[in-house]
Amino acid sequence: MKILYFAWLRTRVGTAEETLTLPSNITEVGAMLSWLQGQSPKHESALADLSVVRVAVNQEYARAGDPVSDQDEVALFPPVTGG
Repeated sequence: MKILYFAWLRTRVGTAEETLTLPSNITEVGAMLSWLQGQSPKHESALADLSVVRVAVNQEYARAGDPVSDQDEVALFPPVTGG
């Protein structure tokens, strides 16, 4: 799985992107985020408040119950506002 981090999430995790192998029992976005929190203290810090993290799977907005697989590209970013 390719994971892309944007804005302050990139700063907190310490990388713009990474490739990780998703466990086969993780099939939904919410479970993937919980698993990702456990990858390192930086991940845990960056993802401590999931209410301020938006997710896109293969460039489509996704919610906690949406499917995700090891072949997907996942983007994590803060809420976007217009001006």
